[in-house]
Amino acid sequence: MRFIQTFALLPFLDSVVSLLAAFICGAIIGVERQFRLRSAGLRTNVLVAVGAAAFVDVAARIAGDRESLRVIAYVVSGVGFLGAGVIMKEGMNVRGLNTAATLWCSAAVGAAAGVDLLAEALLITIFVVAGNTLLRPLVNAINRIPVDEQSAELTIEVTVTTTRADVGPIRELVVQRLKDAYYPIADVRETPHGNGTVDLIAVLASNSVDPEEMEAVVNALEAEPGVLHAAWESSASD
Repeated sequence: MRFIQTFALLPFLDSVVSLLAAFICGAIIGVERQFRLRSAGLRTNVLVAVGAAAFVDVAARIAGDRESLRVIAYVVSGVGFLGAGVIMKEGMNVRGLNTAATLWCSAAVGAAAGVDLLAEALLITIFVVAGNTLLRPLVNAINRIPVDEQSAELTIEVTVTTTRADVGPIRELVVQRLKDAYYPIADVRETPHGNGTVDLIAVLASNSVDPEEMEAVVNALEAEPGVLHAAWESSASD
């Protein structure tokens, strides 16, 4: 039996260590993604890291380090297609770019583990997790800095429909809710309709928003008494 003839304990243990390292590092990255309810969470990042490590490790054992370099190039290309599957476009908003980049980094972690660069795999993991956690407050702070209206690439509007009698208090409510969410307002317009309703359109002074957070703000507004409908949209500036 070929397995009995070719089995070697030390190379096998080496593969175990490589795959285990990829599993642990992929899990560390995936836990943060799972906690934030991203489409590619714990299992996906673990599988990407372990898969990359397995391909590279097998190539190295069969054909040596030179062949493992070629396999790493294939892994980079293959994970690119996988990452494209988690990128979604919703109107002018593109979601999933960070998740796709994280999958790409998980593959890099696996590739490093596959060629026994375990310290480097752990180092990459630390930087990936730091990028997804420590930079988040900074990104949110930058996104909420008021920008010059003429230089903004996107116009973000929150539209709340109410009755003509409730325009005053609902206007104050919209301004306060957006202020509490740290989204400065550049302007609030009123568009009356013939059926007695009025659209309050709040134009944000920020050039980007967190879609999930904005959905929560809009849903909270829609649940308020006197609010008939609430929605938000972003459009490209001229």
